[in-house]
Amino acid sequence: MSWKLSRRFFLLQMLFWVGNGCQPKPQFEGDLTIGTISYGGGEDIITQYAKFNRYLAEKTKSHIRLEPAFNENKAIERLEARAWSLVFAPPGLAAIAITRYQYVPLFPLVGVSNLRSIFVVRKDSPILELKQLQGQTVALGQPGSATGYYFPLFNLYGLTLAEIISAPTPKTVMEWVAVGKATAGAISIAEFNLYSSQLQQTQFRILYTDPHYVPPGVVLIGANIERNRQEYIRKVMREFPSGLAQEVGYITNGNIPDYQYMISVVERVKLIVPQLQTKPVRLFVT
Repeated sequence: MSWKLSRRFFLLQMLFWVGNGCQPKPQFEGDLTIGTISYGGGEDIITQYAKFNRYLAEKTKSHIRLEPAFNENKAIERLEARAWSLVFAPPGLAAIAITRYQYVPLFPLVGVSNLRSIFVVRKDSPILELKQLQGQTVALGQPGSATGYYFPLFNLYGLTLAEIISAPTPKTVMEWVAVGKATAGAISIAEFNLYSSQLQQTQFRILYTDPHYVPPGVVLIGANIERNRQEYIRKVMREFPSGLAQEVGYITNGNIPDYQYMISVVERVKLIVPQLQTKPVRLFVT
């Protein structure tokens, strides 16, 4: 009788596993730190990620910590320290994370479809073309910014500038151009449209528009997270309701953008980075 009961119990167990997909659902414990860039800071970003963080914590049995960085430079420090488990990375930062720190792309971010890098000047500036910035002071964004740093330096390659000044935010770039601290500044078209309305006391003009579209950013996961856990987190994030996923800025069923050109720009710019702190600034390989 005991043998029959044991056999029956074994068969019931087999049916249970088959009915539940043959494999138990993986459960993970530990911390997951989410990194992102928030120029303004404040409570808004905490509210933006609240539902996503609760969902991810419940599904992965992890303690979720949101860690916004004030700008790209601070974000690179966190990438270098491998401090971020998941990164909601704009394109320039994503290219660095992928090539230097082996982060793995998971999902594309919701982004501006025609993101372009531009140089802006005051409307009354005598500068009419890019080569006239020779010998001038130019304001750039932080290292890690595609539109404010990498693409502009790529376009300035071959010139000698009086100085490059690094602004903490895109709005600061425009403010410095407005007061004459910089002859020209590098931002995106989207940032230009946003901040022009906030700086109405100064009229600006687009000096140059880079012809290449910048790919949208991506959600990245750290290479130091175990591979099976990476795949489970990917699955959990894919199953997050698409409407709520867009609130934190990613697309659950989107394709990873092509970063080949973006990475080539980052690698080219890396060759002239040692010259950026000198005066004058010679933007070519010596």
